[in-house]
Amino acid sequence: MREKPVYLFTGFLGAGKSTFIQDTLATPEFGEGANTLLLVCESGEVAYDESKFADKVFIERIEKESDLTEARLNGIASKYLLNRVLVEYNGMWMTQTLFENMPRNWVIAQEMTFFDATMFDLYNKNMRQLCFNKMQNAELVVFNRFKKDNDKLPFHKEVRVANRRSQIVYEFGPNDIEVDDIVDELPFDKKASTVEVADDMYADWYRDINENQDDYSNKSIVIKGRVVKGGDMKHGQFGFGRHLMTCCVEDIQFAALLGIYDRIDDFKNGAWVQIKAKVRIEFVDAYGEKGPVLYCKSVEACEPCNPEVATF
Repeated sequence: MREKPVYLFTGFLGAGKSTFIQDTLATPEFGEGANTLLLVCESGEVAYDESKFADKVFIERIEKESDLTEARLNGIASKYLLNRVLVEYNGMWMTQTLFENMPRNWVIAQEMTFFDATMFDLYNKNMRQLCFNKMQNAELVVFNRFKKDNDKLPFHKEVRVANRRSQIVYEFGPNDIEVDDIVDELPFDKKASTVEVADDMYADWYRDINENQDDYSNKSIVIKGRVVKGGDMKHGQFGFGRHLMTCCVEDIQFAALLGIYDRIDDFKNGAWVQIKAKVRIEFVDAYGEKGPVLYCKSVEACEPCNPEVATF
C-alpha cells in the first residue's frame, strides 16, 4: 500500500492555520497536479475559498475528537484517490489522538504549529500541556502578530524546552517575517576536560548528553543525583539520575543513566550522591542501543538538590 504524506497544521483558533493552508493550496508549485484531502478538525476564523485552490482538494470535516477514529479516517480515505493529506488540527486536541488513529499508510511528512504571539504567554500559562504538545514534534513554529519591539528570547526558550530542532519564525505582517537565529548556549562548559554540572543545570545536561553523546565520550563529569538499584542490574551497576519535568507535573519522570561503581551497595536505594565519573559510550541492554555510561571514580553522599525536581 503506497504511503500518503500527511502535512499537519496545529495551533489554537485564530493562530493563522487556515490562512496558511489557503495560501499553500493556492500555490501551483505546491500542488503539481496532486489530489489532496484537507481534513478540517476546527472551524477557523477564515473560510476556505475553494475556487482559488490550484489543484483538486477534497474537504472533510471532523467536529468531535471522539469521531477521530481509525475507522472514520479509513472510511474517508477510501472515498478518494489521494496523493496527500493536509490536516487542520483542533488546538484543544492532543496530537496523540491523530497519531494513534491514522490509517497505516498515512505518514507524517511535516508538522507545523502556529501561535498568536499576543496570546502565547496566556495560553502557555493556562494550557501548558496543550502548548507543549503542539511544539514538541513541530519542524516549524510560527509566532504570528509578533511586534517588532517584542523580546524574542522568552518565546525561543519555551520552544526549545519542547523541541531543540524546530525552526522558529516570527511574523510581523504579510510578507514580513524573521527567522529565529538565537544561539542556544549551554549553562556549563561542555568543552572542559572535566564537566561540572550545577544543580540547576541537570535538565540541560541530561538532554544534551543524550542528543550529543560523542561530545562526552571519555570526558570526566561531576554531578549530583540519586541512586536507583534493583531489577536486573548486575553487581556494581545502578541507575543515576533525577526526577525531571519537561512540561508540567503530570509528565515528571526519572531521567537516569547507567552508572558503574564497585561499592554502590554502600548506598541506600534513593540516596542523594555526588559522583565523579568518566563517560563511555557503550551498548546497554536497558537503552536498547549505544548510550552514555558513567564509570564512577568516586561516589559521595550529599544533600538533596534544591529543588529536587529538575526543570529547564
